Amino acid sequence: MKKEMRIAFSALASLALAAATFAVPPTTNAAKQSSGQSQEIQTQSVSGRIASIEKSSFTLNVGSSSTDPGNQMEQTSPKTMTFMVDKNTTVDGKLKVGANADVTYREEGGNNIAVSVRVSQ
Repeated sequence: MKKEMRIAFSALASLALAAATFAVPPTTNAAKQSSGQSQEIQTQSVSGRIASIEKSSFTLNVGSSSTDPGNQMEQTSPKTMTFMVDKNTTVDGKLKVGANADVTYREEGGNNIAVSVRVSQ
């Protein structure tokens, strides 16, 4: 009789352990990947010509013309974007008015924060 009680107790303990294992939510790489993907989505890139430079920001002219279906050039005013530069911004080259720049940035609190800037003459 003692042997049957031990077997029954062991079986119940095993079932309780299995139930507890499945009750804990798994931490998978899918959760880590989705947060990494959302961070990738938050950064954007744009290219243009530097219009002005301030102490902690610069303005970029993005796009200067577009074509209509009749293959005639239609001049439009360039869109300007202002980027804040902070201690984490990496700048490859020298920021100079008139230079072309490729900017990777993130939006934070309504401001465009430059993550990296590559300047070409």
